[in-house]
Amino acid sequence: MSAPSCVPAPDRRHDIDALRALAFALVIIYHVAMYYVADWHWHLKSPHAAEWLQAPMRALNLWRMDLVFLVSGLAFGFVRQGQTVPRLVVLRSWRLLVPLAFGMAIVVPYQPYAQGVANGLIAPGFGDFLRRYYAGSTWPAGAFDGWEAGITWNHLWYLAYLWVYTVVLVALLPLAESAAGQRVRHAFTQLRGNALVLWPVLPLALYSALLWPSFPPTHDLIHDGWLHTVYFTVFVYGYWIGLDAGLWSELVRLRWRTLGLALGLLVLYLALRDWAQQHGLRAARVPLHVLADVYLWTALLAILGWAHHRLNRPWPWLRWANESVYPWYLLHQTAIIVLAVRLAPAQLGPVVEPLALVGGTVGLCWGLTAVVRRVGWLRPLFGLPGARVGATVRAGSRARALPPAR
Repeated sequence: MSAPSCVPAPDRRHDIDALRALAFALVIIYHVAMYYVADWHWHLKSPHAAEWLQAPMRALNLWRMDLVFLVSGLAFGFVRQGQTVPRLVVLRSWRLLVPLAFGMAIVVPYQPYAQGVANGLIAPGFGDFLRRYYAGSTWPAGAFDGWEAGITWNHLWYLAYLWVYTVVLVALLPLAESAAGQRVRHAFTQLRGNALVLWPVLPLALYSALLWPSFPPTHDLIHDGWLHTVYFTVFVYGYWIGLDAGLWSELVRLRWRTLGLALGLLVLYLALRDWAQQHGLRAARVPLHVLADVYLWTALLAILGWAHHRLNRPWPWLRWANESVYPWYLLHQTAIIVLAVRLAPAQLGPVVEPLALVGGTVGLCWGLTAVVRRVGWLRPLFGLPGARVGATVRAGSRARALPPAR
């Protein structure tokens, strides 16, 4: 059996670089909107909460993190090239666990403080809160998300999950790279037409039927059985897809079909969900979740196809985005919460305030990232390579695609 045809390594895949940056930009916009969407839990909630946000937010929520993990699987495949297994584990651990530890210690703590104060369960005074937080204090029930553990990683849960999936896939590499494993991968990359739409969604539908009712999302790593199966599966899909030229050509060929199908499935899902809620049909929950899985996969196929069709070119902003996306991810949610607390007394209203919040978040992330990129000892804390390596990347001396979504 012939190996899957791949784009030669020197051909830089600008679409994957761009997709990585845009996927994380979407995460930032999504978290700003979480402050405003009515009836959805978040760390802080605006008095200007809007019910109309629920439909577009649900449309994004069904696939946004799946896209991030799929792109992360692509990254794993790129990083795997030319790396021994021990070196691969060390490299990924350094790039994921160091920023996670730094983020939990320095970047995140203002978030549980602001949430606890807003809930009336923590006294104002950030310094006093930090002394208790670092000392492993106990907290009133419901003080902040993660109060049971005493600390929280909030939005940085993605780094912990990605590290676990990376280690698991590394452990499975002898199987994945064996003759049998390569046959499975080849079978996946040879899927075409309706088979590409239907077959990969079957495991996702099975997880929804068997696991989702008993394992709702928690983001606490230990009790997240359903999400782990979904995210690890799309992570492996990304690893399998890699740079297979035939599969990417098929994604481009199907882009209109998958886009139309995704939009149709979304309309059907939202309509059936509202109807089931109005009639109190709890038995419809699992079938609706399976329908959401089909929408999820077709949306991912459409996004990949359109990205390869439209974004595979050397955009002027890509070099900057490649180095900026990781620090922005670490910083953005704390920036949102700091600004939300500061803007609330001004009562700017439901139009000016969100615009100010988005603009302020972009400004803070932009300015702080500019500092991080120029300070050598800060770079590894924000997931960036050392100054010399970073300068080499910025100079564009490496021709192959940079690993997306670390």
